Amino acid sequence: MVQKTALRSIAVIAAILLVAPLHAAAKTFAWKASGKGGTVYLVGSVHLLSQDFYPLNPALEAAYKDSALLVEEVDLGEMSAPEQQFSLLSRGMLPSSQSLDTVLTPQTLALLNRKLGDLGALAEPLKRFKPWMAALTIESLEWVKAGFDPNFGLDKHFYDRAKTDGKTVEGFETADFQVSLFDQMPMKEQDQLLASTLKDIDAEQANMSKLIGAWRNGDAPTVEQIVLADLKTESALYQRVLVGRNRNWMPKIEALFGRNGRAFIVVGAAHLVGPDGLLSMLRAKGYTLEQL
Repeated sequence: MVQKTALRSIAVIAAILLVAPLHAAAKTFAWKASGKGGTVYLVGSVHLLSQDFYPLNPALEAAYKDSALLVEEVDLGEMSAPEQQFSLLSRGMLPSSQSLDTVLTPQTLALLNRKLGDLGALAEPLKRFKPWMAALTIESLEWVKAGFDPNFGLDKHFYDRAKTDGKTVEGFETADFQVSLFDQMPMKEQDQLLASTLKDIDAEQANMSKLIGAWRNGDAPTVEQIVLADLKTESALYQRVLVGRNRNWMPKIEALFGRNGRAFIVVGAAHLVGPDGLLSMLRAKGYTLEQL
């Protein structure tokens, strides 16, 4: 998701279901963090799933029921509002005098042109997008084509549950901030992101079953290897979409340990793993982590 999977917290950390059903002893991609007199739960989300993933592991359901507050990357109610969707589309469009043909490097344009033939009627409208928006759109279409749906994503699942159950819902970031992460990227970085997305599609599809199997069984080292291996080679993007945001979230997470009622935090799985992930940051501050 995400995912290059880690880059696409707006759009996707996803994979195809080719694994055996979860057995009762398997871990989840969730942790109970304790310290400073309080407890919070941290859950690594896959933003697109299929209905086959439900019901969830009982340990994950129990942690949700034990919590009074749901915190996600962004309040999904704000993100899905019509005015916000219009703003996203508007900010993702190039000026009327430009198209992808005029802003991309020849190498990236050649990669794009090869892909456009698979998009049918969507090919021409996509040329009006900024490179970052084109990258997100193309990858999202690939995961949807593989049978996955954002309506079954883990963050959407728990958001809907929390609203129905009357729990408080908060976001670490605003929708505008999330869009700005991409929209403020220099054109050179946008070009690199689109090129990388186009180059990696085949490789990512080959990793789908491995990624989803690791996520479903709580195998953090394997998820880390898949979602961070390429991202770490692009330092500016890694800092922009992962490290900087994790550091911004840490004071907010620490504040949750002192509140009445436990918090249930759901963020993209890539934000939890690796040396710059939230789990490592919490351990470094002396918190105790127990995988569910």
